[in-house]
Amino acid sequence: MDMGAFREAVSVVRRGDAYEADLDPQWSVGGKLHGGYLLAVMGRAVCDGVGGDHPHPSVVSGLFVAAPTPGSAEIHVESLRTGRSTTQARARLTQGGAVRVEALITLERLEEAGAWWAGLEPVDLREEHECPRTPLVVPGGEFPVPLMEVVEQRLDPDHLGFLSGSPSRRGVVAGWHRLADGSDWDPLSLLVALDPVPSAGFDLDLPGWAPTIQMSAYIRRVPAPGPLRVRTYAADVTKGRMDETVYAWDSKDRLVAQATQLAAIRMPA
Repeated sequence: MDMGAFREAVSVVRRGDAYEADLDPQWSVGGKLHGGYLLAVMGRAVCDGVGGDHPHPSVVSGLFVAAPTPGSAEIHVESLRTGRSTTQARARLTQGGAVRVEALITLERLEEAGAWWAGLEPVDLREEHECPRTPLVVPGGEFPVPLMEVVEQRLDPDHLGFLSGSPSRRGVVAGWHRLADGSDWDPLSLLVALDPVPSAGFDLDLPGWAPTIQMSAYIRRVPAPGPLRVRTYAADVTKGRMDETVYAWDSKDRLVAQATQLAAIRMPA
């Protein structure tokens, strides 16, 4: 396997009634496999198993039961319904016979066309070359993020106040995203972009790992080639739980995907 290349990292092989995956340790954060990456692997299995005339994931709702480890895993796909415009399925990622992630996935045939109506303007960012690339160790963080070797992320300097100990406390982080292997974003890889690092908690002076408990993603259209603009913001932090809402626009300024997740977060003493 060419470690780091998205297409190889999410590849699956049919073995009897299940799919076998080799979970790539590069797609991880602080020693834990990235949630968006895990949903993309499961989405690959669902597309292969029941995709047919509906080749693209459009709705993905994932429940993260326990953190899987890099290496061998099985994905079990159950078809729930196939209609004229959508196919709905359930997927379970297991290791050692135990469920680690469960997802409900809707497949469609997405198009590249823009929206009939759009009420959300793309996030305003400095030029891509003016934004520093996020390194292997996230500034202000306590752990390495191998994900940053396979995703080229460039955060807008206006959202980097946490680096100097002066977060804006607006709960917003935004920047440019590309796949480091040079491939274009597609409906499957967008799931990675919708689970960005660092979390909005960094801008609230709450740095550290924010493991996803549940994540719901909506893929709206096939993205144009080029970088994504991604904006993440939090609306409420209560009792060690933080919501995050993410929007992603393609190089033609079209909203291509959005997601909401509930994450665990360490609160100040």
